[in-house]
Amino acid sequence: MNWNINKSLPICPQICEQICVMIVKKELLPKTKVFSVRELALKIGVNPNTVQKAYETLESQKIIYSVRGSGWYVGEDIQLAINVVKALTDKKTEKYLLEMEQLGYNKEEIKKYIFERIGE
Repeated sequence: MNWNINKSLPICPQICEQICVMIVKKELLPKTKVFSVRELALKIGVNPNTVQKAYETLESQKIIYSVRGSGWYVGEDIQLAINVVKALTDKKTEKYLLEMEQLGYNKEEIKKYIFERIGE
């Protein structure tokens, strides 16, 4: 997966989001090892402490877990990652709709615009 990190936004939530997306897309399967903290930090060009914080956040949500001396692994309940991605989708959709309304579009115009953009 290509890591798409916007360094002008908080990085930790972006790492959490992208790992959840990888789980939902089955790029990371339950009980499989997640990138090491150092490996991921080097790959995306961030401080290892930032990756550690993201992993601890995901662990507190029971999305991943650590095995002392072995690393980090995807949890068994992928529904937790699905719920995170759904909540993010809802939040981003609401933000988009609000911004479109602030630009002067009504709901029908927003629907029309979206259908034109996706080709239906």
